[in-house]
Amino acid sequence: MADSNRFRVTFINQGKVYEVFAREVFQDRLYGFVTVEGLLFGERSQVVVDPSEERLRHEFEGVERFHVPLHAVIRIDEVAEIGSARIREMGSGGNVHMFPGMLPPGRGQ
Repeated sequence: MADSNRFRVTFINQGKVYEVFAREVFQDRLYGFVTVEGLLFGERSQVVVDPSEERLRHEFEGVERFHVPLHAVIRIDEVAEIGSARIREMGSGGNVHMFPGMLPPGRGQ
């Protein structure tokens, strides 16, 4: 893959929808997981600071790569430019729904 490739990865984590940008996304030897490597964040010198992006920046500080379960991945897009990484609530501002058969956290036995 070329160094200029950038990916937007949208996945579900602990009942929230995460949207991050990365240099590489691939299926590794860890069966059933997608590996996300080389996280990209927007410029810190901006006057307006997005609290969601700052939270992600702190959460993934020092992480070289992480693995997302395949069933938690909503979408992977190859993009020309990186945007703002963010975390949002499930079902807010879109048509993202839980996969049938998955129970939301705290419900069911």
